[in-house]
Amino acid sequence: MTRSAIPGLLIALGLLALGLIVAFTVGRYPVGLSELVDVLWSKLTGRQSSASPAVENVILLVRGPRVVAAVLVGAALAVAGTAFQGLFRNPLVSPDILGASSGAALGAVVGIYFSLGVIAIEGLAFAGGLAAVAAVYLIGSMLHSRDPILVLVLTGVVIGALLGAGVGLVKYLADPYNQLPAMTFWLLGSLAATTLSDLLPLLGPVALGTIVLVALRWRLNVMSLPEEEARALGVGTGPLRSVIVAAATLVTSASVATSGIIGWVGLVVPHLARALVGPDFPKLLPTAALLGGSYLLFIDTLARTAAQIEIPLGILTAVIGTPFFIWLLAGMQRNWS
Repeated sequence: MTRSAIPGLLIALGLLALGLIVAFTVGRYPVGLSELVDVLWSKLTGRQSSASPAVENVILLVRGPRVVAAVLVGAALAVAGTAFQGLFRNPLVSPDILGASSGAALGAVVGIYFSLGVIAIEGLAFAGGLAAVAAVYLIGSMLHSRDPILVLVLTGVVIGALLGAGVGLVKYLADPYNQLPAMTFWLLGSLAATTLSDLLPLLGPVALGTIVLVALRWRLNVMSLPEEEARALGVGTGPLRSVIVAAATLVTSASVATSGIIGWVGLVVPHLARALVGPDFPKLLPTAALLGGSYLLFIDTLARTAAQIEIPLGILTAVIGTPFFIWLLAGMQRNWS
């Protein structure tokens, strides 16, 4: 690792540590920093904690799963966004560009419509995201063009719009007193109902997809070059692109299945990481993961403390992401690398 990447990584690590402290200590039931350290240290060492049982429950059972989920979801969306932006050589691409989020949303609302259990709803959301990307790739491969990346992106937009219409239809048919509020709340994004049992189905796919992307970090540098140059370097762009898209979709679908639709993280965070360590993927991917986890930690803490009722995460990320997107559009004439 080059020396210039160390300051950026240290900044990202510092933000994550600060986000963890804030997320654990701030809330309706304030927890002191000394109490937090005492409870966590007692669990690591196996000794008896001096904190009250109420404080232990808040840290370990209430905020703990939510904090871990926020870190995993934020990191997953940021890594997926980083991979997609490099793969498609477009600074405005986000993880849901191939319809993964829309497919996961449709699967989840169908599960809610049929009153299925939480695990079944998450499974349908995950399957919907993967099926959407498979459909985009199948249609894109059937349409021969000089620019397959452009065709793939446009196909993703069209499939995403179609799936969004399906979500609207299911919401229209749903019971307006029970099912419709649940669908609406889930689609806006939230980690409020996260429990320990939700972490394993999230951790497995996120870890697998992230490991694949990290393992391909050097090839991602090559894939960010124009298609002809990448092939001239001996890289099989077609199969490699499929693997990268599958890994990024895996982490995106798992995140959406757990937290609902949380937009803009995969668009905003990669640019922040690139500003810290540059465009080299071996440095960029871990920095984006750290920043994504800390970013969503701060957003989630704000969501549960800013008002008497919890603000959906999708609303807050949109409030921050929209002006950032406008700034990106205004700067598109500048060089992006």
